Amino acid sequence: MSNTQLIIEERAADIGNFMVGRLLPFRQKRSVGPFTFIDHMGPSNMSKDENLDVAPHPHIGLSTLTYLFEGSIQHKDSLGSDVEIKPGAVNWMTAGKGVVHSERTPEYLRNSEKSLHGLQIWVALPKHLEQTEPSFVHIEEKDIPHWKEQGAEFKLIAGKAFDKTSPVPVHSELYFIEVKSADKQQINIGKDLYGESALYILKGSINADGHNYGPKQILVAKDSTLCSFEMEPDTTVYIFGGLPFDEERYIHWNFVNSSKDVIEQAKKDWETQNLEAFPKVVGDENEYVPLPKPRRL
Repeated sequence: MSNTQLIIEERAADIGNFMVGRLLPFRQKRSVGPFTFIDHMGPSNMSKDENLDVAPHPHIGLSTLTYLFEGSIQHKDSLGSDVEIKPGAVNWMTAGKGVVHSERTPEYLRNSEKSLHGLQIWVALPKHLEQTEPSFVHIEEKDIPHWKEQGAEFKLIAGKAFDKTSPVPVHSELYFIEVKSADKQQINIGKDLYGESALYILKGSINADGHNYGPKQILVAKDSTLCSFEMEPDTTVYIFGGLPFDEERYIHWNFVNSSKDVIEQAKKDWETQNLEAFPKVVGDENEYVPLPKPRRL
């Protein structure tokens, strides 16, 4: 995108038994608007003996957004939610003061060959909602706003932009947009964006600032209102951002908060398995991911 401030390369990371590409946080850019964390899962082809198994683990102070391109994940949480997410749909879980969830290959797929590919995203909560009650919402693909413009296909997966609003119940001013183009197209959408903005290239390539950028790169804009780029044929990109918060957000493991003290208490509650703070996942009570070894915030 024109006015590129920073280029971030995807980096390998592990979640449970699954390898992912970590996009945020990055040493030079800890967040983009309220977005604090993005993992690119896959693409991965798994045999009948391989499955996604992310055991129950906690979150505070954020909302998680799961969006798949291929495959399926069974989400279970301490609220009692038990939902299979498929490509194009959105799982939106708001942790607030504390929630626990697991993510696994659905039972009917566990003994067969399958694929998995998608994005997992954390969105920090406004300070006044960091201690809100947890909640979970599943939005079907058909309910996500989608349209054609500038020769490309758009989806507003979450937030507000283009005078449209996604049904995903976000808690601050943000946007998460999919843009696909089968042909070479010039895209000019700066007038519809606000706050901080970044572009992730999933597939294909784009031209901006006299350079060509390919898959697994994030381009962070200096000024979102100047967002303009040329898409090469058969390209898919995701644009995300919004208004940043006034307060700094601290991240430790799965905990995001404006207070280090709150994070320290969450660590103690999870380590001691305090069920008042972090109830068991309904239907997945026998395992949990231990708290990692201590490190400085």
